[in-house]
Amino acid sequence: MTTRSILVALCAALALAPSAIGAQPSGSSAAPPAAFTNPRRLQQLSAAFPAIDSMMREFASRSRVPGIAYGIVVDGRLAHVGTAGYRELSSRSPVDTSTVFRIASMSKSFAAAAILQLRDEGRLSLDDPAERYVPELASLRYPTRDAPKITIRHLLTHSAGFPEDNPWGDQQLAATNDEMSAMMRGGIPFSTAPGTSYEYSNFGFAILGRIVANVSGMPYSRYVTERVLRPLGMNSTTLEASAVPPARLAHGYRLRDGEWIEEPQLPDGAFGPMGGMLTSVSDLSRWVGMMLDAWPPRDDDEPGPVRRASLREMQQVGRYSGASVVRDTAAGTNALSAGGYGYGLGIRQTCLFRTVVSHSGGLPGFGSLMRWLPEHGVGIVAMGNLTYTGWGGATDQALAMLARTGGLEPRVPQPAPVLLQRQEQVSRLVSRWSEPLADSLAAMNLYLDEPRDRRRVAMDRLVREVGGECRNEGTLLAENALRGSWRMRCRDADLRVSITLAPTEPAKVQYLDVRRIARGEDVAPAAVCR
Repeated sequence: MTTRSILVALCAALALAPSAIGAQPSGSSAAPPAAFTNPRRLQQLSAAFPAIDSMMREFASRSRVPGIAYGIVVDGRLAHVGTAGYRELSSRSPVDTSTVFRIASMSKSFAAAAILQLRDEGRLSLDDPAERYVPELASLRYPTRDAPKITIRHLLTHSAGFPEDNPWGDQQLAATNDEMSAMMRGGIPFSTAPGTSYEYSNFGFAILGRIVANVSGMPYSRYVTERVLRPLGMNSTTLEASAVPPARLAHGYRLRDGEWIEEPQLPDGAFGPMGGMLTSVSDLSRWVGMMLDAWPPRDDDEPGPVRRASLREMQQVGRYSGASVVRDTAAGTNALSAGGYGYGLGIRQTCLFRTVVSHSGGLPGFGSLMRWLPEHGVGIVAMGNLTYTGWGGATDQALAMLARTGGLEPRVPQPAPVLLQRQEQVSRLVSRWSEPLADSLAAMNLYLDEPRDRRRVAMDRLVREVGGECRNEGTLLAENALRGSWRMRCRDADLRVSITLAPTEPAKVQYLDVRRIARGEDVAPAAVCR
């Protein structure tokens, strides 16, 4: 082997080492993965499927979408699928579960996954300058002298500084590699300096596709097909419309003066990584299922083709894009949307859900959306063959219908054994103060932050105020493996006890709070919107 090949092999081995060996957990601090507690969860969620079917058909009729296909994914599997309308109007051919739609910008998550695959193999770093793999970028004129070189991470998170280009990008799918190279050599204007703000860039994801091709040594479409799609069983998914059997291909339409006008099918080209993918509802459900199955972190074997840790990385905010709060005057409530962009995916927090991962796709003739809730293990995919079919409201309604069944509940974090041990010790301390016990459970900061004698006096006074005779009631509510709260029922009132353990072995109590609460008052943290 040459020196270079030895170094490449060593880098790949080091990149793969965490998945092969893993960080060795410490017995007392290692917690079981978060888990669902409702054994009837799927049965309850299924009760909403008929209402969702009716709502989706009404949406398609009202929006005049020729044909639709949608699916509900629960715990990594397609739990329900629905179709309506026509994949081709002239022949009145109906949509079925094998119909293949173009999904436009939802293609970006596939490009991101390919990049992370190569990163995990040690073949690139996300902080490498993009020009290392795409030489045409070396001649870019940056907006300021202090601007950093564009990195792969900038491209993944829409923070390269390129201008938003949705209208223009929609018409670039057929561009050849030579034409794209000429565009890059001719220069790309900047709307902001790299790494300073979020601005959606289709050009940026086309460049990511070029990086995949140049690093892997094979065309992007072949790489994604062989390394990502086929290992997942996504055999109906392609970047080339001509590869789809005519009897399965959805034709795209736009409404003009009340009439449907068929849009031409665009061929695959250099911009395919940003928006050229075509897929079926069953295949797309596999993709969303893989994303959902990355949660929670656990010790199970890696099924591939992308490491679970890398999939989770894709689903976390890499570049903040803003927040909005809208007042619903009819309901008298606020609606929150805050978050940003991960790698090929958007991530938001709302009043109802801590994490919503999604991406829409719109091109002439088509509109699609995939949206899922990682903590809840539930996702929705939807595709239509009308230009920019707007699925946001329909998927919001579907999630609301699922929530009303009572089955749409998040996984519950599980406490580490040491947290349960500290809970038992702290409960004894609250009931009856003991100097040796107080010393044994305290991290070094606890009595520096608040002297021990002051804590003892305050705790004794609080216990007297609630009538004494305090005992634990219910289970510990874990926020994570090393932080939790619980209720102590006393003679005249209740106490809420909260602890956080320190980053030491053994993990001792670094934060302790005991306060009076009313009978039946919730021990859980307050809602985000209140």
